[in-house]
Amino acid sequence: MSKHFPSLPNIEFLINGDGDITIGRVGPFSCAATACNEHQTLAMLVRRDDETLPQLLMRLETAINKAIEEEIFIDEINNGPDNRI
Repeated sequence: MSKHFPSLPNIEFLINGDGDITIGRVGPFSCAATACNEHQTLAMLVRRDDETLPQLLMRLETAINKAIEEEIFIDEINNGPDNRI
């Protein structure tokens, strides 16, 4: 069974330019995903219970878009769960 993984244009834009994403342990969180450009942190997400890695990447994609388009910066590492994404 083959599933097509959706494109991640915001993540691609960051890693092809002057930004980056990081996935891994952050402090007490066993798995988190962060994204930043050359100026600021755009998103910091904590992997939810039963969330797959592809689902986390899709949430990161959405969070990056919110930061770029709406100037809404999601920070679940410092502020706890965020239901906007």
